Amino acid sequence: MPTAQQWIDLLGLEPHVEGGYFRRTFQADHRPRVRTPVGQRYTLTSIHYLLTRWSPIGHWHLNRSDILHFHHHGDPITYHLIHPDGRYEAAVLGQAPERGQVLVLAVPGGVWKASHLTAGDHGLISEAVAPGFDYADMTLGRVDDLLARFPEHGELVRRYCRPAEPS
Repeated sequence: MPTAQQWIDLLGLEPHVEGGYFRRTFQADHRPRVRTPVGQRYTLTSIHYLLTRWSPIGHWHLNRSDILHFHHHGDPITYHLIHPDGRYEAAVLGQAPERGQVLVLAVPGGVWKASHLTAGDHGLISEAVAPGFDYADMTLGRVDDLLARFPEHGELVRRYCRPAEPS
């Protein structure tokens, strides 16, 4: 079984701004781009994404696009979702449906998302994003902004927000 470091090396993964490691695996260059309210986007992009025991958190962030997450290898990953109306939802992406884990998780655009490696060395997934991912469409969560918007989820907000950069 490959280790987290072996996956990083084998797949050429790099650190991701939200935490963990990633590499883009596809963008629909063969199709016309789609118009969105914020510009032209690929119809679809995809990445490999890896959380590890030393980088176990995908910090709070919001994407405009819809994202499908597919579990491929390793340990389960817990997802925390906060919908625009403040409704909270959790799901565990993993290989054990008999324990309530799901192999595929759909997260609609506009839903705040954080994730963490539930246990173990690593969890390897892929994501398919439509319209295609663009950094301009992603907002990283800030503790003060999220607490003002979702005070009822204060513990989760604090636990999974990326630490502020020193000024």
